[in-house]
Amino acid sequence: MDFPENLRFTKDHEWLNQEGRVGITEYAQEALGDVVYVELPNVGSVVVAGERAGVIESVKSVSDFYSPVSGRVIRINTQLLDQPELVNQSPYERGWLFEVGESAPGELMSPENYQAFLERGE
Repeated sequence: MDFPENLRFTKDHEWLNQEGRVGITEYAQEALGDVVYVELPNVGSVVVAGERAGVIESVKSVSDFYSPVSGRVIRINTQLLDQPELVNQSPYERGWLFEVGESAPGELMSPENYQAFLERGE
């Protein structure tokens, strides 16, 4: 798997870009299977690094996703409300989940460190 160089990753398989946009990794969406529903945080709510930010439901299971940063949610991907499959089709582009403004990051990994983490099977 190739991981975009402009992203940082968590051990829970979420990513963060420089603009504060958050999503789940290709690895995570593959493990989930076909996504059928996404519960996003509310705009204006405060998320905390490492804590539950929402839910992704797939044909296989229902899973929480966690915020890689602490801060206020300034935008959500409203397209996911009608097209949750975008998480599967484009996890690093159109399938992003939410954006946080003025954030304080949690423990994040570079693409190389995330690749090594997956290879270790942690």
